[in-house]
Amino acid sequence: MQKITLLIHCEDQPNIIASVTNFIAINDGNIVYIDQHVDREQNIFFMRLECEFASNTFALENFKQLFSTTLAQKFQLEWKIFAAERKPKMALFVSKYDHCLYDILGRYNSGELFLEIPFILSNHLDLKPIADSFNIPFYHVPITASTKDEAEQKQLELLESHAIDFIVLARYMQIVSKTLIDNYPNKIINIHHSFLPAFVGAKPYHSAYKRGVKIIGATSHYITEVLDAGPIIEQDVAHVSHTHSIKDLIAKGRDLEKIVLSNAIKLHTKRKVMVYNNKTIIFS
Repeated sequence: MQKITLLIHCEDQPNIIASVTNFIAINDGNIVYIDQHVDREQNIFFMRLECEFASNTFALENFKQLFSTTLAQKFQLEWKIFAAERKPKMALFVSKYDHCLYDILGRYNSGELFLEIPFILSNHLDLKPIADSFNIPFYHVPITASTKDEAEQKQLELLESHAIDFIVLARYMQIVSKTLIDNYPNKIINIHHSFLPAFVGAKPYHSAYKRGVKIIGATSHYITEVLDAGPIIEQDVAHVSHTHSIKDLIAKGRDLEKIVLSNAIKLHTKRKVMVYNNKTIIFS
């Protein structure tokens, strides 16, 4: 069997679900998952569908062409079809923090993440031994004010030469350029702490400790030109109290970052995230 995932969104209108499911049935497909959502404020319909076809009769490109001419034009659909057996290629960008990197590589090594990691890129050499221990190519691309454009070009060359599908910033401590964002729209995933109330600066946990926060958290989102303001994929929080030290806050925060980032990666690779107007629809 060949399995595909179909994502669509369009202006909400009658008969979309029936038309799509009938199209699948007519083309000898078997639907194994379907979910939909209507954004009433914007009047936009979203749907995610998984279906299977007999491998000896199914041709993906022919199916795409037929879907486009039969349904997409009729309903003015924005749509994507993904072959389920293809593992997306993910590039990891890191700096000096290693907790997210270790967590991702551990999950990857155990087969928990359905993806390929062609390389790890860093602006420092500190984490190269980790990449070496997992037998993953490591590229050192240092960045200074005078070499930023050159470094960016090197990054793009590596991404294109390895046919990378998406990028994960596993605590990569550099602002990503507009050029990279434009080349990978809604395909660059970031992770950062999130406090209530929020604290910025080099030592947010120290500031949060002094303020006596009761909740700390982590947020994973797609990168946009506005810093830390992209569409949110996953979030989580942990309660803390006056008994927790700064060291405790940092440890809890890093645990949250690992879990939230790995969950965001899973949602992205399983094609369960749809982005519309800087907001995400996350399917179960």
